[in-house]
Order: sequence, then structure tokens, then C-alpha cells
Amino acid sequence: MTDIQLGDRKAGPNDPTYIIAEAGINHNGSLQTAKELVDVAVEADADAVKFQKRKLEKTYINDIVDDPSVAEMGIEYTVSNLKRVSLRDGQFRELARYCEKSDIQFLCSPWDSESVDFLETLDIPFYKIGSPDLTNFVLLERVIETGKPILVSTGMADKQEIQQTISFLNEHNVEFGLLHCRSTYPAPFHNLNLRFMEELMNAYDVPVGYSGHERGIAITEAAAAMGACFVERHFTLDRTLEGPDHAASLEPTGLKKLVRDIRNVEESMGSSARYMTRGEYNNRVALGKSLASEAPISSGETISREQVTAKSPAKGISPQHLYEVVGSRAVRDIQEDQLIQWEDVREDDYDEYETDLENWGVVVRFSDIIEHDWGDPDVYEFRINGADMEADIANALEGQTINKRLGIHAPEQKGHDLVDLSARTEETRREAVEIIQEVIDIVRNVVKPHFDIDHEPYIIIHPGGITVDHMELEATEEMNDMLERSMSELDDEGVNLLLENMPPLPWIYGGQQYHNNFMDAEEIAAYCERTGQRICYDTSHAKLWCNYSGEDLREHAKTLRPYVDYLHVADAAGVDGEGLQIGDGEIDFERIAPVFEDFDGPIITEIWRGHERRGEGFKKAAERLSDVF
Repeated sequence: MTDIQLGDRKAGPNDPTYIIAEAGINHNGSLQTAKELVDVAVEADADAVKFQKRKLEKTYINDIVDDPSVAEMGIEYTVSNLKRVSLRDGQFRELARYCEKSDIQFLCSPWDSESVDFLETLDIPFYKIGSPDLTNFVLLERVIETGKPILVSTGMADKQEIQQTISFLNEHNVEFGLLHCRSTYPAPFHNLNLRFMEELMNAYDVPVGYSGHERGIAITEAAAAMGACFVERHFTLDRTLEGPDHAASLEPTGLKKLVRDIRNVEESMGSSARYMTRGEYNNRVALGKSLASEAPISSGETISREQVTAKSPAKGISPQHLYEVVGSRAVRDIQEDQLIQWEDVREDDYDEYETDLENWGVVVRFSDIIEHDWGDPDVYEFRINGADMEADIANALEGQTINKRLGIHAPEQKGHDLVDLSARTEETRREAVEIIQEVIDIVRNVVKPHFDIDHEPYIIIHPGGITVDHMELEATEEMNDMLERSMSELDDEGVNLLLENMPPLPWIYGGQQYHNNFMDAEEIAAYCERTGQRICYDTSHAKLWCNYSGEDLREHAKTLRPYVDYLHVADAAGVDGEGLQIGDGEIDFERIAPVFEDFDGPIITEIWRGHERRGEGFKKAAERLSDVF
């Protein structure tokens, strides 16, 4: 299916739904009311607001125009109302100017050829033909002469008439789309037959939308979920006003909710890719199950079904592997009520990974470095969380001298509270500074003495700048001012503090929240130029921001390359699918790798839960990256 150009927007199967707020004649002949309807459409964030233009003597025979009472009741009511509510040409011109000033597309459906002539003077970008004129080749012929795209409603027409009009449009090589429609006011739900949209899509291979006259907003939202490329709904200031369309129209609140919900539906459709979000992983660990021992199991003992159950948290072998564990021999003693790990039942049967990735690093805890076979990385990046104590770290490192480059990731949270160096409240900002200073002191005094290194330890810091309810990009500058102040208060002698670029929608304890600073490349570059700050560049975070903002990842990386001392490398998908295995997301690593061709700093394979199975995820990532980095 091809797209159709609707002004400065395209509408098609891969584009956002084009939303037309149909004011029609609900202005009741008042220019002021028409402008108020424009304001409502703007407030609702519709793409366009549409009115109707007709010259009655060209749309009805003169006898009825002169005296509507000579016609039957329905026609008499319609014509009498139209005579009363029509706007003059000068009023339409003023209305078009008002729409331009209000930054919303002005549209107007013509009901006769002379109205097309007039609308051409207003530079209408495309035409919408109402259902009554689907069969009107006289009007269609004039609109076709304009050379502009056409949307045609299919209400009050049978399939043969629809086919005939489509053939007519195709014969004239017209760029057009169709709107499924039921032209009753209001239209009963059982008559709506939304599946007919699918037949139109399959039969004619053109963009298809929905023009709704039903009560409420749910059906139009469902049409958008089914793939409507554009939707149209009548709206009014008050459904109780006199006129034929008010009763079946949405009031301002309804229109605003409709646009909001359609955008939410679009966002929820996503892609056909399946990945677990960080929030899902967190819940999986807390609520999921692992195999656990019901009784003590001795090394060398064959494990029986009665000795194994399933318990939370999900930090051991998945219960899906129950019958791989049952019947196997324990390779070490397993205490009662202990989560069973693969190391308990297998000896050295992990896949071997080979990598020539230079300066490769893995993410570890202090207690991990002896117990695990990490595949001989060049760099250890230790995560310090809010619960880590200086004494615990000292005990884990006691008696060791480690010949690895050293990175430290400072805590993002302490308990349920964020460590927010960008906080606009002084108490929160000061608390964050104190926590980061404590980390710096531990690295200098406790960690560094155990590492044989000739460089200052890297400390990776998240800038904070998170809000709970919505993104506040207008506060970015203020947050960066607070961040600069916080960084200036830290005693960083002997360590290398690196701020990390952030994703737009981080998963924090309690759910998904919103970053506001340190995402946009130009913003970060300006901060670095002003302060001399160096950064850790996270490819996953960068891709999520670029997906969210419409930026190009390679250009993002090129802008920030001059300030990068450290890399976190993982794949990503969508706007919140971070930490994915290399090749499982949307990043074209071959395209961005040349940006870092001369990079000689640490490259950390920051794969979410990559530490499991002796760092299997980290090793696999390093192997895949060695072909491009």
C-alpha cells in the first residue's frame, strides 16, 4: 500500500493516523463560533480542522432553494438549515487565515464545482469528498483537475458504486484514499462493520481510513488500531445546539480524548519484535520462579524429582529445565531451600566464545570476580548499589591484587530514592552529591589499592533529571545548571568522573519514568564544551533517544565522539527496550562502529542479565562485536 500526501504529512500504513476534526457546519453560521471550533481542534492536537463549502443553487434545484417547503420534510429541513448557516466567501478566507495563524491545517469539503474554484484560491492541499458525492463524477472531475490528492468517503454507497468510482479515479491517475463510513446520525454500533476497512485495503491497495458518526470515541479508536490511515469525526461546542450534525458530534473533551487515545493506540502497536523491557525483567526476577532444592543434595548424587521444587526469585535455573536437572548429578553440595544454578549440575559445558575485542569489559559485583569465569576480559566494571557498604567491599577484595582496568558504576538509586545530581530541589541535590562523594572516597581508598593499574579509575555517573509523570524538556537547561553545580562540588582527585547519556523512558523502582536531560547530542556536547566534562557513551541509551526524537544514531554518535572516554555497548529496540543482546535489536553496529575506529577506551558489553551462566551474554556480545569494533 502506498502513502498519500496530505499537506505536509504523509498518511499510510507506517505513518501516524491523520486526524481530521470535522467542524462541518456546526458553526451554525457564526464566524466567531467557527474560530472557537478551530481553537478546540488545536487544543485537541488534531492534524486538521475541516469545514464545508457549498453554493446552494449549484447543489439543489432552484425551486427547492427558493422555497424549501415544496420538498418533503427531510429535504425541507436540510435546505432550510443550510440557507441559515452558510458562511460567506470572505468569512472562509478569514477562517483559513485564522487556521494558519493557529498552526492547524485548514480543510474544506466542496459540494459543487464553483466551491472548488473558490477553495483553490485558499490553496487547499487536498480535498475530502463526502459520502453523498462519491457518485458525483461532475464534482470529482473538477477536483481531479486541481491535481491534488483526494479522500473519498464511502457511506451511503454499495460495493458496485464504490468500485465504479475507484475505476474512474484510477483512469485519471489520481492519488486518493478511501474512508469507510456509515452515513446515519448517529450510526448504530451493529451497523458499523469496521472489517469492511480490511476489504477496501486488500481490494484496492490504497490508504484506507474511517469517518465515524457513532456515539462515543471507542469505535474510532478501534478503527485506528485496525490500521486506519486517517480518521474523521464531527465535533461541536455543544451537542444540544440546533442543527443536523450536533447530536452525533463529539464535544471538546471527547475530541481531545479521542486524539489522545489514538496516539496511545499507535504507540502501543509498536513492532512485531518481541523483547523484554527492563521493567519486565525486574518483575520477572521478583515474581518468577527458579528451581530450588527441597532437601540437601550431596555432590555426586543423582537428583530426583522429589528433591526439586520451584520458588522465587527467578535468579536460578528456570523451571522449564526441570527434567534436565532431574536425573543429572550434582557437581557440588546443594543446601536445602537453595536456588539451583547450572554450576551446581554441570561442569564446564558452557559454549566457548572467542573474541579479539580490545579493551573489552564486563559488569560485575565485587563478590563475583573469583566465583565466575568471565572469559578473561580486560576491564572490570563494578556496580555499587545503595546497599553496598565500605566494609563489605573491603572484605570482598581482601588479599587480592587484580590486573584489570577498573571502572565503577555509581548507584542510580539508594533505597527507593533517586540519586539525582540534576535535582531542582536543594535537599535532593545535596543528598546526591554526598552519595557520589562517598563512592569516590570508597574507590580511592578501598578499591583502587587492590588494582594494578596505571590510569585513574573511571566512575560512571547518571546525571539524574528524572520526572515521574511526564517529560519536562523545557526544564533541561535548569537541570543541567544544577548538574554542573553538583559536579563542581565533588572532590574528584585521582578518579575520572564520566557522565552517561540517558534513555528517554527509564525503568525506575515503581515503574517507567521520564528523563529530561543528557539525551540530545547537541545538548550534551554544549555541556561538555562549557564544563570540560567527559562522558560514557551508551549505545543502547542513545538508540532509544534517537528512536524517541527521530534523530539518526550515527549522527548522534559523531556529535559526541570527541567527548567519549568509555563505551557501554548493547543493542536496543523501540523507545525503552534497552540492554538487548547484540543483533537482537535495531542498531546497525557496522554503521556506527567507524565513528569509534580510533577509540582505545574501555568497551563494556552491558547486556541485561549478561552475567548469567558465567557471563554468557557478555561473551556472546564481545564475540559479535569483535567483527565490527
